[in-house]
Amino acid sequence: MRGAAGKDLPFPLDTPGAPGSAAFFDVDNTLMRGASLFHVARKMYQRRAFTLRFAAGLAWKQIRFILRGETMTDVNSVRDAALAFAIGIAHADILALGEEVYDEMIASKIWPGARALTDQHLAAGRKVWLVTGTPVEVASVIANRLGLTGALGTVGEVADGLYTGRLVGEFLHGAAKAAAVKELAARDNLDLDRCWAYSDSFNDVPLLSSVGHPVAINPDSRLRRHARENNWPVFDFRSGRRAATLGLKAATGVGAVYGMWRGFVKLRDR
Repeated sequence: MRGAAGKDLPFPLDTPGAPGSAAFFDVDNTLMRGASLFHVARKMYQRRAFTLRFAAGLAWKQIRFILRGETMTDVNSVRDAALAFAIGIAHADILALGEEVYDEMIASKIWPGARALTDQHLAAGRKVWLVTGTPVEVASVIANRLGLTGALGTVGEVADGLYTGRLVGEFLHGAAKAAAVKELAARDNLDLDRCWAYSDSFNDVPLLSSVGHPVAINPDSRLRRHARENNWPVFDFRSGRRAATLGLKAATGVGAVYGMWRGFVKLRDR
């Protein structure tokens, strides 16, 4: 089997998995198009959890993320804002919201190619985990709906059934993903040298480097370069990516932002 970069994979995915092998998938721009947290925020806006101005800011960050990949500034900004707005929200509401967000917004954005990769790993007898900065409640819904083993996600502190606005442990991003996977491997007797990891972001190099079979999916420019230098396979499921010009990207971004803004305005008017 070959990646989009034309490099042979270390061995076919349908080869029966050795004991202790697993596959780890990032979610945003890897398993699905865009950022899952944006869709959670959009649903919360529909429930009047925060202002149109805040929702529009998230929409712009979503467009930038789709076009150029994640930046730490945007990641930290969305994280801090989400924690602040989560204070006092019922944990039970977020659990229910996760189901709605998946059905209404996320299911249609799953990359078919990425879904095929998860299915091949499962068919070969490997465990498949999501590893994402998305709230674990939402990540678990995605994993359950796709028939995966489970999900590692960001955990918000809950007291008396309500979110406190603080985290339990670290925001699951960058090096924290690698640490979480190593902890899981120790718990489940996984041999990371026999495991796979998939991501779109250079920020996930610690995760990708922690396994024997790292793969870049829809990589940002820095990850694409790093993958090329280290002879990692690359998959790109974004149609027409190489043909897109900077001007076309800019036009697409402006149009998408306007469309999202109009959608938020309509919701506000209702």
